[in-house]
Amino acid sequence: MTKAFYSSGDVIADRRADYARMLADQGDHQAASELMEQALEIAPDWAAGWDLAGGYHQKAGNIAAAIAAWRRLEALDDDGVFGARLKLAAHNAGPAGEGTAVGYVEALFDQYAAKFEDALVGKLGYRVPDLLDDLVGAEMQRLGIAGFERALDLGCGTGLMGEKLRAKVGHLEGVDISAAMIAETARKGIYDSLQKAELVATLNSRRADADLVTAADVLIYCGALQPILAALLPAMRPGGLVAFSLEAHDGDEELFLRPSLRYAHGVEAARKALLLAGLEILRFETAVLRFDRGAPITGILVVARRPPVELTAANDAVEGGDVAA
Repeated sequence: MTKAFYSSGDVIADRRADYARMLADQGDHQAASELMEQALEIAPDWAAGWDLAGGYHQKAGNIAAAIAAWRRLEALDDDGVFGARLKLAAHNAGPAGEGTAVGYVEALFDQYAAKFEDALVGKLGYRVPDLLDDLVGAEMQRLGIAGFERALDLGCGTGLMGEKLRAKVGHLEGVDISAAMIAETARKGIYDSLQKAELVATLNSRRADADLVTAADVLIYCGALQPILAALLPAMRPGGLVAFSLEAHDGDEELFLRPSLRYAHGVEAARKALLLAGLEILRFETAVLRFDRGAPITGILVVARRPPVELTAANDAVEGGDVAA
């Protein structure tokens, strides 16, 4: 993650760090890392400086030095905004932990908000809202759904998914962990309401009031699917739809953390998680979601449904069926 430059509090350390950034911009990451180490000798408790040093070491190919810098960073960054734990995990130097790294993701998108659409759509060929919207539209037609009464767009960002949903939804609510993202999308007037909140906490606070839930390029920052799906189901009305994307991999692992600090989910593991959560899979497809450094990023596109009628032993008894002991 490219961070805004925070002063170390020492003029000489700041000057050396500034020169280091100039060298890095010119592609000389080895020299940049050496200058940052000099700056950190002067300001050893400067968290942002250790983040810069780790990044320069990584780009110079000095992974051991990068890991050492991130360990120092982890000890200094109580709120986790620099993502040291994730960086260590991505290089097999520590556990990724469970759930969203809230501090890191919030800081990432607060910084990214102003240039989000230009970078993601204009430069990286981002297609997820279009792809999910096409799948939802096809299922609406197949199921005879004219529109949705209440939809929840998780990780709404700047409203790219919301723009696609607006004509299909009576009341559209957007939720995002980043205040800067919320501010960007508020200017567009897409949503009926906006809330700054973490995804699982949002779902846990509601009960069966959404007939559509979307999460476009959101769960890639959240890790394991099971806790999210467990919170999702009670927040949806019976018969309600959920549409989301994941980054995919074909290995045996349920998920792993990529160097991009985004999670990739196993295709079969994701399918199994949906079924175990009690969702009915309507669409489950792979597609290129966008490009990253010129390489295509393959992902999973899902549309699933909370069953309209949930069969229980009590229901079976009422209808005259046999109840298992």
